[in-house]
Amino acid sequence: MISQDYTGQTVFITGGASGIGLAQVKTYLEMGATVWVLDQQAVPLEHPRLTAYKVDLADADAITNFIEQTDLSKIDVFLSTAGILDAYQPALATDYPTIQHVMQVDLMAVVQLTLAILPNMVQCQHGTIVYMASIASQVAGGGGAAYTMAKHGLLGWMKQLALDYAPSQIHINAIAPGAIKTPMNQADFEGDGAMGKSVAEQTPVKRWASAQEVADATVYLTSPEARYVQGQLLVIDGGWTIQ
Repeated sequence: MISQDYTGQTVFITGGASGIGLAQVKTYLEMGATVWVLDQQAVPLEHPRLTAYKVDLADADAITNFIEQTDLSKIDVFLSTAGILDAYQPALATDYPTIQHVMQVDLMAVVQLTLAILPNMVQCQHGTIVYMASIASQVAGGGGAAYTMAKHGLLGWMKQLALDYAPSQIHINAIAPGAIKTPMNQADFEGDGAMGKSVAEQTPVKRWASAQEVADATVYLTSPEARYVQGQLLVIDGGWTIQ
């Protein structure tokens, strides 16, 4: 695991109750950070430097209430990790409300929170943001129609912000995970695990990644060593997208 000192810094993580987000929470706590988590589920750990907020990202009004009631000026690092899948459904196998739901959680909630956090970062000329994109932000087939659209939108949002606010010393990038073994993908391992085995076989490195591998990549992107990396998508997919 990459080691950095985040003592005195506040790291705000969405989706920190499980999967990649939980791995990020544990990692940054180990490195001395004060960690805030936003999730609709309870975070399965307690720590004196951990504060958890229970908010459903599908509820735009709930996010607005959270923003209005919380001092977000202390955030040094924003890790937008929360997201949902769409069952890999093509457009005509879904409906508009379902698409709206995926877009709200995977894109519009991200925008809501960013617009609340970014102004103080710009004022202070200091801040780091890492968005959790997906291989579906680059290619089709990493999700269904709604998920792919949301992640493409997220990637465009990240790139434009990185360009616009680089002069303000705001460090912005994204990560594109491929097959990461998390609770979100649990269905792939149920029964005889045929789907999970199939995905591993189709991945050039022949395995799924762990959530910790993504957390470690996040640490690199938020570290001083990555300050010249701006507006980039770090792909962690075992070679999936080079095929």
